[in-house]
Amino acid sequence: MYYKKEICELLKAQGLSFEYYEHPPLVTMADEEQAMLPYFEELAKNVFASDDKRRDYFLISVRGNGRIDLKAIGAPWGYRHLRMASEQELSEKLGVISGAVSPLSLLNGDARSIRFFIDSRFEEGFIRLHPNDNTATICMNAADLLRLLSEQGCEIHRF
Repeated sequence: MYYKKEICELLKAQGLSFEYYEHPPLVTMADEEQAMLPYFEELAKNVFASDDKRRDYFLISVRGNGRIDLKAIGAPWGYRHLRMASEQELSEKLGVISGAVSPLSLLNGDARSIRFFIDSRFEEGFIRLHPNDNTATICMNAADLLRLLSEQGCEIHRF
């Protein structure tokens, strides 16, 4: 499993540059704003969802305080309803708890079995996210993150 220490080691081994910050647990967007960490505009807000039959899973990352429209994400795939995944599903599929979900959580699961959707506004510049632990934050180049996930077999969908 990849948590903050292992993620930092992986990023270094891949030769990827990043900034790392330790802090008290940050769970809500209000917590994130009060933390006064750099790159607030590049913050990734993440939702882990599933179809109503709990067969297909979706990790959705939107930039900043943007709204995530589960209906719009699911419709092109033939799903009328997507719902937030449970704590148990988060643990089983991504190895994380609520408040610690990030695109890096895909490293803990089968990246091929979870559809990853990322806000196209991350195309250029940085992305700020938790390293599967909400007591730390990583800021890195979004293109580096997407390349790393792609190399792990993750199919990336932009919206």
